Amino acid sequence: MQDVLERAQLIRVVIFDVDGVLTDGSLYLGDDGQEYKAFNSRDGHGMAMLRDSGVTLGVITGRRSEVVRIRMQSLGIEHVHQGCRDKLPTFLALAGELGVTHREVAYMGDDLMDLPVLRQVGLAVAVADAHPVVREHAHWCTPSPGGRGAARDLCELILRAQGKLEPLVAAYLAAGADKESESP
Repeated sequence: MQDVLERAQLIRVVIFDVDGVLTDGSLYLGDDGQEYKAFNSRDGHGMAMLRDSGVTLGVITGRRSEVVRIRMQSLGIEHVHQGCRDKLPTFLALAGELGVTHREVAYMGDDLMDLPVLRQVGLAVAVADAHPVVREHAHWCTPSPGGRGAARDLCELILRAQGKLEPLVAAYLAAGADKESESP
């Protein structure tokens, strides 16, 4: 675990896959052909905390979906790359654009198409229910499955390793302390 925390200290960019990572991998299709996905609000809050701490967030996904665009926009994530069946060229271009070394990037995936990127980054993360080969090549596997807190697990790991989690929690506790003293 110490190696994982040391890797997490260096992270300046986190890139997420979507299906199976930010969602549980289920695809809901309406009679009209509309695609629906469920995102976890706690994952979103973790991503917002990490983004607000100065870490750049991005998405590289193999599918295209308007709901992904909308969700990422609501989270303030500017680097959204959809329809990338081969994710490695997109990763390489994004790292170059952002001016970061591969060691400064974390990538979270769940399936075989994530392996080329996972094998390049400083912190390779697999969700708890990832394909066994993906888990085998990850530096760390989250305790939570995809779409059910895995992204939050990673965000808090990085915040903790960088010494930013405890002050965030303390700020939330302090905000509630004033109200606590007023209660009967």
